[in-house]
Amino acid sequence: METAEIIVQLNTVFRRVFENENINITVETTAMDVEEWDSLSHTILMMEVEKFFNVKFKLKEMLGFKNIGDMVNTIQTKLAGA
Repeated sequence: METAEIIVQLNTVFRRVFENENINITVETTAMDVEEWDSLSHTILMMEVEKFFNVKFKLKEMLGFKNIGDMVNTIQTKLAGA
């Protein structure tokens, strides 16, 4: 799956989790860029992303996400079966 397609789908998940239709994430987006993104919402977000893409993140992977681009790369790897 292409990066742009994953970003579009992630935007849907982010808007639903944060209940904010104005969120527009990019590969450079970090938790600091989304006002509502705290530790609790992060946990909910990770569960929703896993469910949406039918993937499972390891704790080490989640802790390593520095931005949305890192998350996208991990999703791509998991969807490719690597």
